[in-house]
Amino acid sequence: MKLKIAVLAGDGIGPEISEQGVQVMSAVAERFGHDVEYEYAICGADAIDKVGDPFPEETFQTCTRADAVLFSAVGDPKYDNDPTAKVRPEQGLLAMRKRLGLFANVRPVETFDCLIHKSPLKDDLVRGADFVCIRELTGGMYFGEKYQDNDKAYDTNFYSRPEVERILRVGYDYARRRHKHLTVVDKANVLASSRLWRQVAKEMAPQYADVETDFMFVDNAAMRMIQDPRFFDVIVTENTFGDILTDEGSCITGSMGLLPSASTGESTPVFEPVHGSWPQAAGQNIANPLAQILSVAMLYEYFNLEAEGRLIREAVNASLDANVRTPEIQVEGGAHYGTREVGEWIVDYIRKA
Repeated sequence: MKLKIAVLAGDGIGPEISEQGVQVMSAVAERFGHDVEYEYAICGADAIDKVGDPFPEETFQTCTRADAVLFSAVGDPKYDNDPTAKVRPEQGLLAMRKRLGLFANVRPVETFDCLIHKSPLKDDLVRGADFVCIRELTGGMYFGEKYQDNDKAYDTNFYSRPEVERILRVGYDYARRRHKHLTVVDKANVLASSRLWRQVAKEMAPQYADVETDFMFVDNAAMRMIQDPRFFDVIVTENTFGDILTDEGSCITGSMGLLPSASTGESTPVFEPVHGSWPQAAGQNIANPLAQILSVAMLYEYFNLEAEGRLIREAVNASLDANVRTPEIQVEGGAHYGTREVGEWIVDYIRKA
């Protein structure tokens, strides 16, 4: 297969983990006889510094020309610590999602047996946890009408029926491919937007009679995710709730550096780690590249290249079992491996497979 990949490294640790993701993707392409072409583009704080726009037009065009986007991270403290800043790196991420029509964010949460001890939860709670969060990505408060002055501010949590229906269809499709259990998370006891979500979901549920559908308020879902994460199979929810729950879910594994994601919709899909830019670690060769590398596995699987994705997952698991790990997940007394060393080990495994 011939693939054209847009590579958006972004800020902070982004360039370091992006390099490892590209190297793994190239090793798999070589191993299976694929032709992968890369086109690089700027985004986030890096793009603001260079052209004044966190998602410039040329970057958008690069994405539209590609079959998929391999994205890393955006964010910089000089914008986080300035509430008066009119242009922010995260606006570039939102613009990419909106302009590419990426309405469905898919975030798998899966534990690794050799890392159960790193989870803040007890072993017997998290062992075997395996669920997927489907987050609506282009609606809600992040994109609704906003206002702020010195005395008041508001964000509008707007959703339309078609927006809710299309993300619920994604959730049901995933549930049908997994264990046929869908949990719709909302706050229907308080929010009108959530009541629309619940109304539409109840109307659609009979069309998916083979899937068990249940409903849960977001505060209860957050608590249940900590108390009994194995309860969940597929979660579907709106943008803000999904942002919070997926970050919470990532902690179940013991490190945010282990979880990939995919954003899909109307145009070029985007594959990215769930963690942020961690600017304090930039250039220190300590960032965990596994979430970026597992995002490459999701990318291959999106194009039905299952063996390719499976080999990447096998290589990642082998690296963990061999204690080839970056510092935040390394066992006590284990050897030191940096971002590059972990990536190189996985590439070498793939080439020898």
